[in-house]
This record gives sequence, C-alpha cells and structure tokens, in this order.
Amino acid sequence: MRRLGVSAALVVAAIAASAGSAQAAQLIARNATGVSIKTNARGEALFTYRMNGAVHRTLVWGAINARFPSPGMRQVEFKVDYSGGWRARHTTSFAGVCRPYDGPALPDLVAACKAPDGSYWAAQSWGRPLPNLGFTPWTSELRQQWLEVSHWRGELPQLELHMGWVWSNRFQQLFGRYTYKGKPVYGYGTTRYGAPTDRFGRLVYLDTFNSTYGAGWKRENSFVPHNPTGAFCYGFYSFDPTKGGYKHPPGTTAKRGPGTGEQYRVTASGTGVLPNVAATIAGLHPFDRSNQEDMTLAVASANLLRSFGDRSCLAGLS
Repeated sequence: MRRLGVSAALVVAAIAASAGSAQAAQLIARNATGVSIKTNARGEALFTYRMNGAVHRTLVWGAINARFPSPGMRQVEFKVDYSGGWRARHTTSFAGVCRPYDGPALPDLVAACKAPDGSYWAAQSWGRPLPNLGFTPWTSELRQQWLEVSHWRGELPQLELHMGWVWSNRFQQLFGRYTYKGKPVYGYGTTRYGAPTDRFGRLVYLDTFNSTYGAGWKRENSFVPHNPTGAFCYGFYSFDPTKGGYKHPPGTTAKRGPGTGEQYRVTASGTGVLPNVAATIAGLHPFDRSNQEDMTLAVASANLLRSFGDRSCLAGLS
C-alpha cells in the first residue's frame, strides 16, 4: 500500500494506495516492449507490443482529455478491445497511421502519435508498482513496468512544486498543487490507507535521488492531492514499514528514512485519460538558523503553503 507522510501527518491520518487502485493514463499491459501506435479518423488507436514472448494488439477508443471533479459524474475512460482490433476488423478496416509526434515532452514515453484530427495518443511505460520507503523490489510484481495509454487535445495537467521546512525547521517538506486547466485535480474518497475510491482520485508518486536509501532514484512514497484544493504536502520523516499499509520485504522491521536526497521527482497519474506528468525539484540541506537565506526561504515557503488554503497542510508550519 502507498502511504502519505505529509506535514500534517501528526494530526491527519496518513493516506496510501495500492498500485492500480485508480485509473489514469489507462493501464493496458505490463512489461510490454516494442510499442507502436496506429490511429484513425474515428478516434481509435491500435497499440501493438510484445509481452510474454508474443505480439499483442489492443484497440482503444471512446475517451479524450478529462472531466473536472463533480459529484455524481463519471470520469472519462477508454473502451478497450484486447482481441487485436476485433471491433475495427468487423466494421471497417483499420487503415491507421502514426503521424510524427510534435506534442509536449512526457515522462517515460515509449510511443506517441499525432492523429488525423490533430489529437495526440501516447504510451508511457514506468515502474508504478515500486515499493515505498526506498526498498529495492523483491518480487516480480513490484518490478513490473506498467504500459499506460492516453489521448488528449490541448493543454496537459500541471504540477507545481516547492520546498521548505516544517516542525521548527527540523524536517524537509515538499509541497505543491496538481491542476488541469487551472482547476484542482482531486477525488472524493479514499480507503483506510488512502487508496482513491473513485475515478476522479489520482495518486502522486514521489521519488528521491541519491538519498539516504542509496544511489539513484528510489520510490519514497505516494499520496493523493487534497479535495478541494488539489494541494499536497509531504514531510520527510522516519516511517515504520510494518505500519500504515506499507509493502516491505519479509522480516524487515527497522524504521526507514527520512528519505532525503539531492533531488525529488514527482510523477502524477494523468487525470481522465490524459498522460502522466512529472516535475523535478532540488532537495534542501539541513536548516541553518544562522543563514539568512534559509530564514527567508522558511518564512516564504510557509506563507506560500498557507495561501493554498489547504487546512490539512498547516501542521508544523512556523
């Protein structure tokens, strides 16, 4: 399970989610290679890839972009035909093309196309199931690369990231907002550990680089943007892997972290059928009260976070 260690962790229940609890850029395969796309003027895309030693063809259609959160509404989602395009073959032939992609840069991109109507299709393959708290994956499930597909026209969701310190400046904190067309992205419910329970809910995944866990990128944690602000806040604390729904290697009981590192990367699951987006920010050093720049940053970051109007992110601010 995925747990949130927010700056409000001491007063707000931690949140978490197992991989796959919420749709985003939509999952169609695991550990796929050699991905290619063909699109047509009917708003359909045929994804071809290799998986488990065989060639697979998956037809995807029926959705574009995303709806804004609204009670009683359903988020958009694809219709998917895993039979290799049966629907297309039994109506009209799938005379698809893949025009050169000239859209925005995307994380983990393995294939992308510009469709005849000017919309974009993309496939992103990434380690969404990685375990939290910097653990090296110990099962094949945790090492999987998820192939997620998306379809959009116009602007993409945006990730806003900032850094500061909390709890008398003893701990680093990352905070930000997830928005689409200037409006917050959020869901309406979570499970006990924070797994989104509706299709508007999205997970935000935090990775740490050259951290206390070791060299390279490691998954630190994941969490949901808050309702109704789209804000999130994460304090770098020590966590007990045996509590809070974390997956951990058998026999592991020692606390983990804080997972502070040189850089932090945040990857947000795309809302609706929009692609996943990511942003990176430099980590902070331990707070130095004698350093005027640190004092200025601490005050400015706390004031900025207060301006988000998110009550669950107020704990620990100076």
